[in-house]
Amino acid sequence: MADAMADPRTADSGMADSGDIAARRLAPGELGENFADIHPPLDRKQALVEASRCYFCYDAPCMEACPTGIDVPGFIRKIGSDNLKGAALRILEENILGGACARVCPVEILCEQACVRTAQEAKPVRIGALQRYATDWLFASGIQPFTRQPATGRRIAVVGAGPAGLACAHRLSLLGHDVTLFEARPKAGGLNEYGIAAYKVPEDFAQTEVDFVLSLGGITPQFGQALGRDLSLDQLRRDFDAVFLGIGLAGVNALGLEGEAIEGVIDAVAYIARLRQATDKGTLEIGRRVVVIGGGNTAVDIAVQAKRLGAEDVTMVYRRGAPHMSATGHEQEFAQTNGVKIKYWARPVRLITRGGRLKEVECECTQLDEQGRLMGTGDRFTLLADMLFKAIGQTFVPAPLESGVAEPLDLAQGRILVNADRQTSLPDVWAGGDCVPGQDLTVSAVEDGKIAAQAIDRALRRA
Repeated sequence: MADAMADPRTADSGMADSGDIAARRLAPGELGENFADIHPPLDRKQALVEASRCYFCYDAPCMEACPTGIDVPGFIRKIGSDNLKGAALRILEENILGGACARVCPVEILCEQACVRTAQEAKPVRIGALQRYATDWLFASGIQPFTRQPATGRRIAVVGAGPAGLACAHRLSLLGHDVTLFEARPKAGGLNEYGIAAYKVPEDFAQTEVDFVLSLGGITPQFGQALGRDLSLDQLRRDFDAVFLGIGLAGVNALGLEGEAIEGVIDAVAYIARLRQATDKGTLEIGRRVVVIGGGNTAVDIAVQAKRLGAEDVTMVYRRGAPHMSATGHEQEFAQTNGVKIKYWARPVRLITRGGRLKEVECECTQLDEQGRLMGTGDRFTLLADMLFKAIGQTFVPAPLESGVAEPLDLAQGRILVNADRQTSLPDVWAGGDCVPGQDLTVSAVEDGKIAAQAIDRALRRA
């Protein structure tokens, strides 16, 4: 690392050091290596060898395990015969964001876990890598394999240009409808653009995929348009034939600790967004001693990225055990092999400050009582910390759908209630992605958008 280690006497005492939080901890070359692609793509020889390992199972369990129902044996067979356009089309017909999902999908608990070779030899076919191989080829070729159906004259508003909104907009446009895609941020992509670790989707891949989706035509993006600020649900319902909401989760859970707003306590999601948009990652300040509260993928992403930005000591604190973490075992192992320590069965109870800045985090050990409820044991310990990242989940903010709305949407489990067609309690409004109950995965959001688009199409053609 570029900077010298802190004086041990300073670290032991927990006293402030002028370099505790700083930018440029690492040289540009180190940063470039740290945020390079963590999964180098397959070359042709590797892809052909890997494709040859597939059994092309009838009623393939890998296909059943994919939330979007991609014909996995079908696209792998096409790779084996060097038909990359056909392979990519087979993927994208079911999952238009198949390129991103090949990079960020937890294949280790979905298609690859279901692979027959997993049970036989604990080494599944590398489905994710093969999916990337095919879709990367198509994007590099510049081919647009899809053609819109004849125009229907129907107009649909899609609010939110994340995975659910993009998938819905693409399918609706494919079916001949005109789509206006409203997005609050300056760019489309949602979490693929703003919320996933930079080393998973490097080289501006999220925008490459967005450009591919929009190149179909029939989709008009409007940025800087937020529901509840620039748009109202009532107005959208008046101006369009149907509305799809893919507005995600705008709120962040709080730790509930006194002094939580002090300098040094940071929302992990907001910091990751800054990191993803930074043209020079060296400009981001990072602490020497970083504590991350949480046990999901966001917690892992911010912990590893903090380490790769130059933090010297990074500790994740999670209130339960490893099997309870929403981050997969693969993600937990990835964090640990990247120098992140994970403290299980502990929770923060007090923030200790000096001079108005965070200096230590006091934690309490936890356990389950006889009824299986989480409880504190009374045993406490402290961690030196000049930065603490909150990564304990996001929440749905219903205010934009309630304020000044003639007919509010029904909610369930703190999110928008939908039926199997992703239709809400209002007959002309559908929703999907993280704003509805279900798995908070990119691939699940894509499926929501696809299902909703097909339902919207059926409803409009019946009208």
